[in-house]
Amino acid sequence: MKILFVHAHYDDYEFTSAGTFELFRRKHGEALRARVLVCTDGKAGHHFRTREETGQVRLREQEESARLGGYEFQQLRLPGGAPPREACLQVDIPLLAALWQAIREFEPDYLFCPPMVTDPLAGLHNDHQTVAEAIRRIAYMINVPHAFTPEFPADEARSTPCKVPVIVHVYDGYQFGANGYDLAIQAESTFPLVTRLTWCHQSQIREWLPWVGRHELAVPGSVEEWAEGLRRRFTKRNRELGIESREYYEVFTLSAWGEIPAWEQIERDWPGIDCSRSPLPALQARLRRWKHGE
Repeated sequence: MKILFVHAHYDDYEFTSAGTFELFRRKHGEALRARVLVCTDGKAGHHFRTREETGQVRLREQEESARLGGYEFQQLRLPGGAPPREACLQVDIPLLAALWQAIREFEPDYLFCPPMVTDPLAGLHNDHQTVAEAIRRIAYMINVPHAFTPEFPADEARSTPCKVPVIVHVYDGYQFGANGYDLAIQAESTFPLVTRLTWCHQSQIREWLPWVGRHELAVPGSVEEWAEGLRRRFTKRNRELGIESREYYEVFTLSAWGEIPAWEQIERDWPGIDCSRSPLPALQARLRRWKHGE
């Protein structure tokens, strides 16, 4: 079992999927490989650190989170070797080629990525939207062995099949008001770990977020204070999604971009599905329609 999280920034993983990845680890044990792929250099989004310092600090923070969380961390590299520039992502051939190469190299069973924002009233973050669109554009070509061999040379006379993953969308706070979900994962038991993983990102939660949030966020003085603020943040997210609970939930939506699973596969592979809070009949009908035309 291999699961891959692909997103734009350092800390996107911790705020959307870290609990579910931990539940996957508990369910599958040593049979699981989990990887987080960050698609920007992390150099933008700070108010007193230089770009170079910001990138270095955030890279170290993500590496510490990976150490504590027990997952593999990879920074996306364009064909020339450089990471893409934060805040400036564009859907172009170098980005498509780099994502194609990274996904084919890992061959995940499930790929987690941001959703495409389609509601004109919803907000978006350029980098989130670009990653989502890029994943959608290359999804079919994951099993096309020569799609980007000019950028990543290979022996074009010898090809082997590449697994196409089930592509799953995570929650995106930037499209507030337009979020929905298929699977509500009850991840309360992972909240202490999620607290520690998010706390790794000190330059975000104690520096940047209070500043960019128009000074509405108090700077947490300790991990205990941060846990209280994080609980409020996630409870607010629950209310937005119609989940009436203070317990920690993560939510996901299945797409038809990649492999279309049978419901039985989801039921077998996924941990922590709260059947009482997930619209499972609609999901099951959609999967049958997509897979079998029923």
